[in-house]
Amino acid sequence: MKSIKVKLTIAYDGANYAGWQVQTTGIGVQQKIEEALAQLFPSVRRIHSSSRTDTGVHALGMVAHVEIPRDEFRMPVIKLPLAINAFLPEDIRIMDATRARADFHARFDATGKQYRYCVWNYRAPNPLLRQQAWHVPQRLDLAAMRSAARFLLGKHDFASFAGTRNYAMESTVRALTRCDVKKSGYLVTFILEGEGFLYKMCRGIVGTLIQVGQGKFAASDVKRMLDSKDRRAAGMTAPAHGLVLWKVSYHTKRKTT
Repeated sequence: MKSIKVKLTIAYDGANYAGWQVQTTGIGVQQKIEEALAQLFPSVRRIHSSSRTDTGVHALGMVAHVEIPRDEFRMPVIKLPLAINAFLPEDIRIMDATRARADFHARFDATGKQYRYCVWNYRAPNPLLRQQAWHVPQRLDLAAMRSAARFLLGKHDFASFAGTRNYAMESTVRALTRCDVKKSGYLVTFILEGEGFLYKMCRGIVGTLIQVGQGKFAASDVKRMLDSKDRRAAGMTAPAHGLVLWKVSYHTKRKTT
């Protein structure tokens, strides 16, 4: 059966979901989107994403692809987000849909990902950001955090910053191309970019940098943490609700059409 491949850009508030992936217990964002697609295209069973996000983590630029039988696809692609969104809860939205090349794969063609983590750094929490930013009331040393972040740039074994999985990883080496710490008013934003990330790696990095900012670690300790390749050597894991999968990048030649 001939099909049309579509690239979807998806945003969601992860507060009510057990992560992106379809779960045996709890509800994943993927499940909700697949259920919505089935209302429009009965033959569609599965969508394939660029990433997985954990329980409570948000996304603004999650990318996925879906193959829809040609004989079921009877609308312009530009109208697809509106059609799918009609069957989705308000905390999940299809932001964009475009026709994709037949060989496009949301995960395997991705060349980079950007995550952003927000921290509200003021003595009182911001009620408008209670599900989008981690409240850290203590004064933070921004210069120390930025200095520590520079040790993380480049290709390293990030085992010390990753969560434990119930299976062996082929490699815990990753390349971090950007690790910025920006401040606007009381909002501190960590911007992390790389080809790929380990389980809870972003949150491990942010939690450790915050503890550097609190004076619990020296900036230079980050190099020692990396070298140890032991999760116990690094700092805490930041809470899930401050993290957003901001965007996924693809090579120009692999762009959808």
